[in-house]
Amino acid sequence: MADQDLRSFVRAYGRAHPGEVIHVADPVSIEEDVMALVLEYERRRRYPILFFEKVEGSDIPIVCNVVASRRALAWALGVSPTALAAEYARRIKDHIKPLVTPSPAFHQRVLTGSALDLAALPIPRYFPGDAGRYLTAGMLVARDLDTGVETEGYHRFQVKGRDRMGVSLHSRRRMFEYQRRAEATGRPLPCAVVLGLHPLVSMGSLAYPAPDVGKFEVVGGLLGEPLEIALCTAIDLHVPAAAEIVIEGEILPNVREPEGPFGEFTGYVSRRSTEHVFVATAIAMRERPWFQSIGSGRAGDHITTLGLVREAEIANALARVIPNVRGVHVPLSGTSSFTAYVSIAQSRPGEAKHVIPIVLGVDHYLKLVIVVDDDIDVFDEAEVLWAVATRMQADRDLVVIAGSLGAMLDPSADDRGVTAKLGIDATRPFGEPFAEKLVMTPEKMAWARALVDRLAQR
Repeated sequence: MADQDLRSFVRAYGRAHPGEVIHVADPVSIEEDVMALVLEYERRRRYPILFFEKVEGSDIPIVCNVVASRRALAWALGVSPTALAAEYARRIKDHIKPLVTPSPAFHQRVLTGSALDLAALPIPRYFPGDAGRYLTAGMLVARDLDTGVETEGYHRFQVKGRDRMGVSLHSRRRMFEYQRRAEATGRPLPCAVVLGLHPLVSMGSLAYPAPDVGKFEVVGGLLGEPLEIALCTAIDLHVPAAAEIVIEGEILPNVREPEGPFGEFTGYVSRRSTEHVFVATAIAMRERPWFQSIGSGRAGDHITTLGLVREAEIANALARVIPNVRGVHVPLSGTSSFTAYVSIAQSRPGEAKHVIPIVLGVDHYLKLVIVVDDDIDVFDEAEVLWAVATRMQADRDLVVIAGSLGAMLDPSADDRGVTAKLGIDATRPFGEPFAEKLVMTPEKMAWARALVDRLAQR
């Protein structure tokens, strides 16, 4: 089997992309230092993987920014960045069942009883307004207690004690539903918080498979082979065998405690939370583990994968009913969650407006959809906004949906996460005369490129 662990990926990516894995030998504090360095690199439009060798108060190194760039995600899939979304959309439809393996590396050290203490891990504080130290790269794994179907997803965990964390299930998808069903019968939800994973495992955990499909099968499709999984040390649950650290435990039923505030993907301090409580029963880890961190707020490490997954899910949904979709982009400017751009080659009247409710129905987080013609590059926001400015008329081209399910963390939504949604048809009126777009001939542009290249060499 191919390497399915984080270490192999980071080392191979560093060899293939010199300068894109940066080892930080200077000592760093877990109090905001990691986040500050991520922000400074992003200010310079760089998204390297960062490996912090010396963390004050810990002998465990921190690695972050693993999933911060489309280049890294594309390299993990073995494609170019321009082919990333299409390849991801194709592979998440190929489900391969996982393979159980004995003796995983995370069984090498196990902390239980009085030895169990979350303080053993270098869990950072990210922003000054955070309520405490947060696990951000912990992939939560659980099984539906009724159907047995497993699921995974990323949720924020606030450290509250040696074995206690607050967790917010605010995405209100499968994990939220699994916990709700368990709680309805008074049962805790056994689960594990898994840290240190190959990017394809992370990417697969964010997909939206059918209710009867476990996400480990989706990850297998991305890998092109079965995901190796292994049994936890203290609970009856399987997790990725190549994990660095696994915190085993359960989410308590009918217990809520204040959690947050925390700097969320919206770019704002969020005080909204489902306020669930996780209690750890064991911490299992490699002999010398890596601690993976994901930057909070609007950091690329936090939101790049969110946009990719939504692009793929939108493309797959549209492909079933719209045969001429040319591009889909969920931009960073919309937090990789709230905004989507779609380009189509119009073939029927009303087609652009038909796209809008389909896209909004893919994910309740989406609240703004802009549809453009196929001469517009959806990855160029200046072109998208130019189309809105010159092809849209507000009295005919806007679709507004009031009182819809939205994102609980959207600061403009109400406290229940109810929001309004907007669709903009920024296409030329189908079958009607319209102003001709200014376009230079390909021959002249080829001549100009060649001349500029020669001038640059003088």
